[in-house]
Amino acid sequence: MRRGVTRLLPLLVALVLGGGSGMTLAEPPERQDREALRVCADGNNLPFSNEAGEGFENRIAELMAEELGVPLVYVWAPQVMGFVRNTLELRVCDVMIGTVAGYGFVQNTNEVYRSVYSLVVPAESDLEATSLADPVLRDRRIGVVTETPPLVALRRAGATVKSYPLMVDTRVRAPVRDAIEDVVAGDTEGAVLWGPLAGYYAARQDPPLRVIPLVDDTSGARLDYRITMGIRRGEPHWKDWINDFIDRRQDEIHAILVEYGVPLLDRRGQLLTPAPAETGGAS
Repeated sequence: MRRGVTRLLPLLVALVLGGGSGMTLAEPPERQDREALRVCADGNNLPFSNEAGEGFENRIAELMAEELGVPLVYVWAPQVMGFVRNTLELRVCDVMIGTVAGYGFVQNTNEVYRSVYSLVVPAESDLEATSLADPVLRDRRIGVVTETPPLVALRRAGATVKSYPLMVDTRVRAPVRDAIEDVVAGDTEGAVLWGPLAGYYAARQDPPLRVIPLVDDTSGARLDYRITMGIRRGEPHWKDWINDFIDRRQDEIHAILVEYGVPLLDRRGQLLTPAPAETGGAS
């Protein structure tokens, strides 16, 4: 499907209010007809999305646009602080393909998938843990993205932590890739990363790294999350359509995610797919 591309950097908006009148601007009515599927996305954020359409969120968006029978148009912006305000809230795009359930700045759809933080280690490593409370982590050199849930649990376990920044401009830095490269180089013995990132980058090393989903964690850290789509509030018909799409195309969506090495969980928090290292990842 041909992709339309819209660049909005910088994003400029002029809001004109009646001076001293006390009037507020009412939200416009929900769109009923869509001339395009307008997706809010980061143009350099694999495995989720990029401008070349190589991410799994790109693939899911293509399924949606095909079903709607409209062109697929992206609004690109770095997924940093202000992303929702500068895209979805400005009404220049209509859906974020991936956002964590309960994220307060959007209206969440039904679950698209559920994944879990995972330990990434060299294939020959003797480090084997499915919980961040495992004593085997003591004194091990482990990489982790700062301000993410595993950080405190790793420190409590006695691991020697190397941290990487969380909020970065993806056009300039790739902290998860840095964490993976440090494992390959032997600077760290492993890294604890969000499942989709762990599976994707581990599969692209030579030889591939081993991914161990932390499905038995007893540390008290929240490591598994439900991922939904994000839309504006006050759009019930759009939400109903997306929920119906997710329900009908769930098997195809999961097949795409497996291609990218995403460790998937069922509703009980148990692994739904083979470990990413066994799937081989996307080509």
